[in-house]
Amino acid sequence: MKKILLVAGALLGIAALITGCSSNEKKTTDQAANSKKVVLKVGATPVPHAEILNFIKPMLAKEGIDLQVIEFSDYVKPNLALNDKELDANYFQHVPYLEKFASERKLPLISLVKVHIEPMGIYSKSIKDIKNVPFGSHVAIPNDPTNGGRALSILQAAGLLKLKDGVGVGGTVADVVENPKGLEFVEVEAALLPRTLDDVALSVINSNFAMEAKLNPVKDALFSEPKDSPYANIVAIRKGDENRPELQKLAKALTSPEVKKFIEEKYKGAVVPAF
Repeated sequence: MKKILLVAGALLGIAALITGCSSNEKKTTDQAANSKKVVLKVGATPVPHAEILNFIKPMLAKEGIDLQVIEFSDYVKPNLALNDKELDANYFQHVPYLEKFASERKLPLISLVKVHIEPMGIYSKSIKDIKNVPFGSHVAIPNDPTNGGRALSILQAAGLLKLKDGVGVGGTVADVVENPKGLEFVEVEAALLPRTLDDVALSVINSNFAMEAKLNPVKDALFSEPKDSPYANIVAIRKGDENRPELQKLAKALTSPEVKKFIEEKYKGAVVPAF
């Protein structure tokens, strides 16, 4: 009987040893796989950019990429952080803004890929119809050059003013040549525009900041820019990084059928795929 017990004990010990070795081997393999993952830091504003990036995290993890999403609440720091190599890429802006920002500061930043469009809209708490804007109303618009010009173009499309011919995205308040409603313009940092709604008649707000403020761009905007807007939001990178494999995989994931479906189902027209 003792012999049987001794043999059984020995077999159990061997089994435990084998199991332990197998477990240790698995841990070692997992650790090795994790150590080979490439860390990719991407700056983004919370909605919808960070949400879209977080959606593709599992897709990139399968490609050996540890995507780390760094959130920003303004339009300046993400480009400065990218230039300073604190980020590998950022995703929050459209091409006209990037080009103007990079040109003014002499930064070697370029667009990698177009992802989506956020139609800018005109919002109000006191006015229900864009045709009934009272004379002398205060209108809040973004204070950064490209989004300010974009907002004025939307006000022009809504029939509230006329801009000097040919000013395009660079239009400013000084380029308003016809203002039949006597509108008074208030230039505000883009992220703060939703807060102006209690104090102005109209506020022209980027969709990402509108959504952060629980506004529905489809239902709540009195007027929105056309869906064929040229202001597609892009992933920006440093010039020279175009062929980095991890950035190419990021671009591929962000323009995948899965992301298109995610954008269409989650944002229901407030954000539109640009691919």
